[in-house]
Amino acid sequence: MESINTLLISQARTGSTRLPNKVLLKINGDELLKIHVDRVKDCKLVDKIMVATTVAPEDDVIISLCNQWDVSTSRGSVDDVLDRFYQAAKNINPKWVVRITSDCPLLDPALIDAVIALAQVNDVDYCSNILVENFPDGQDVEVFKFEALKKAWTEAKLKSEREHVTPFIRTNSSHNGGNLFSSINFPCAYDFSKIRMTVDELVDFELINKVVTNLGVKQNWLTYTNYIIENQLTSINADIIRNEGMLKSLKND
Repeated sequence: MESINTLLISQARTGSTRLPNKVLLKINGDELLKIHVDRVKDCKLVDKIMVATTVAPEDDVIISLCNQWDVSTSRGSVDDVLDRFYQAAKNINPKWVVRITSDCPLLDPALIDAVIALAQVNDVDYCSNILVENFPDGQDVEVFKFEALKKAWTEAKLKSEREHVTPFIRTNSSHNGGNLFSSINFPCAYDFSKIRMTVDELVDFELINKVVTNLGVKQNWLTYTNYIIENQLTSINADIIRNEGMLKSLKND
């Protein structure tokens, strides 16, 4: 078996509550999932890319598309996303796992590489640009050791810790006063947290459609951010709550 140091896993499914089949919506003939995957393929520090979807029959289409695009896939639990991620990584046994989500079509591969580099240089259990949320929503990158993922998979009990991959790690990280996982935040010099480049609602898709139509799919995150600001597009989806799914899970604990 080939040795994989850094495995990138993007979670994808068609069963979104707020916008079903959102990753299959197309811009200029390409699915949002394809735009996302094509950008991620430009990462320099990733050894293998995998799309982790669910065992639900409606997600067969994700497997079919990824096969066409020569992207590895894994299938797992619909609701226990932590288990889905662990099972996807277990047989590969990488040292590092990168977590991203496929509803972020304009995620910057250079930013992914930068977060990976910071994690590896500092040899921390967990590194991300969301411990302090200054990057635009839709540019979220998390990097953690496989051993940290395994520990979370073994010990996480709360529903919110199973429905999402990293809450157990982040809660118990040194950044948040915990002692189970060493951690470091990848900083952003300015607060762009009100900028949305993720797709949760139809208005999000309309914004991304406009950005891609005018700038294409090869720009960096800051170019897209400045375009959104300069064209006063922030008001389009300003009322949408960041991390709404996570907040719902916490409420249900």
